[in-house]
Amino acid sequence: MSNQPNILIIQADEHRADCIGAYGNPDIKTPHIDSLATDGVRYDNSFCPYPVCTPSRHSFLTSLYARQHLGASNHCTIPQGLPTFPRVLQKAGYKTKAVGKMHLTPTYADVGFDALILAEQNGNGRYEDDYHRWLRDEGVYDRIDLMDQEREYRQNAPQEYWDTVGAMVSDLDEKHHSTTWIANQAIEELETWNSGGHLLMTSFIKPHHPFDPPAPWHEMYDPNTIELLPGYTGIPLEHDLSYSPGFFPYTEMNEQKIRLATALYYATISQIDHHVGRMIQHLKNIGQYDNTLILYNSDHGDYMGYHHLLLKGNYMYDPVIKVPLIIKYPNQDNAGTVSTDLVNTIDVGPTLLNIANCETPKTMIGSDLRTDVQSRKYMFAEKGQGQEYMVRSHTHKLLWCKNPDQSQFFDLQEDPFELDNRIHDPTTKAQITEMKNALVQWMLFDAPSCVHLDENAPTINQPNVPSKGDEHRETLYTYFQERMNEK
Repeated sequence: MSNQPNILIIQADEHRADCIGAYGNPDIKTPHIDSLATDGVRYDNSFCPYPVCTPSRHSFLTSLYARQHLGASNHCTIPQGLPTFPRVLQKAGYKTKAVGKMHLTPTYADVGFDALILAEQNGNGRYEDDYHRWLRDEGVYDRIDLMDQEREYRQNAPQEYWDTVGAMVSDLDEKHHSTTWIANQAIEELETWNSGGHLLMTSFIKPHHPFDPPAPWHEMYDPNTIELLPGYTGIPLEHDLSYSPGFFPYTEMNEQKIRLATALYYATISQIDHHVGRMIQHLKNIGQYDNTLILYNSDHGDYMGYHHLLLKGNYMYDPVIKVPLIIKYPNQDNAGTVSTDLVNTIDVGPTLLNIANCETPKTMIGSDLRTDVQSRKYMFAEKGQGQEYMVRSHTHKLLWCKNPDQSQFFDLQEDPFELDNRIHDPTTKAQITEMKNALVQWMLFDAPSCVHLDENAPTINQPNVPSKGDEHRETLYTYFQERMNEK
């Protein structure tokens, strides 16, 4: 495998596509991610298939939509026997490893990685992973993250948390912050690379809320001087409020809160960018940069003020469904290229396998990003297990909902910020009918997606994987509960 290209995947969580310098953001500082765009391809119309963490990540691994891989929630399992691109690479002789947030069930599920060194955020994973065991051993805990992510603590969160919409300086120093810990695990793995044939997936928890960068990163951006992101409105829209009141109530949102959230959101991204630079420099130092495909993407985006919304729990508007995708191909093929093709997370797997000269399994429905996406007319997405579907072209967008009163249609050329719903405009009827027919063909009359869950699915066999029944989960839960209850 020494002559095979290496593959380094860097995946963020909840990273809005236009919050990168290379995508035209005038305020954010991301020089190292920008350098990947200079040496590679920036995809300007890249979409996730389901704007929720686990469904999107399972689509990334399997090259299938959620209704096909049966993972339409954050608590689900990839069915045994369903091919993933890490599994194909593993069988072809690649050394495969993932570090950071994988959002799997079971936590250390075997999806094709030889080793998993995990830092989880939600659910059982945070009481089983390597990162939180390390925090306990260090005698510290991630108080703000627990408040934000665990309902039992969130309901008793102090007023500061609500006033800042979770945008606060981390209670952890930089050494103990998840971003630094994940990056250090990645660098440790890269230090073992001396030839080709390696796959490393580095998956950061951030910039997912809470927006809590450690000092001194939290001081990097002034909330009062940064520009509000495109699509901001001074008040929430009525149809958005009727769809969802918000994780942080939209009616209690104001410009000050959104500015603060944006500033600390940017800070978490710049912190990630710093560590991306460390990885790039290490690959150059060991002579593996040219031979390594480096991919940067995210599982979904964040409204971050769009329509006066925050996070991701509303309509599939562009800031939450559009995601960054930058690929630096081996030997800098296509360096400096910008693609406007409609592309999707499910296209990554087949692309990587073709580059590694591996056969793409017939189950994978994505296309090679280099050769097979140019003729695409529509892009599709889904959410809510059949509650909402998206059909999007370069110029128009249909959000078709189970509740027909919630459906929306936009002419993106005239209305790029999706403010003018023309679903009942008679002049749009033909275009809507065509897009609905395309949606039906895409769905092939399938029922809404189901959830496959198997807590006892096979896990990887490594020393860091806790044994079932050894009370590790209960022990960690008790530790963090005791710390959160300290006066």
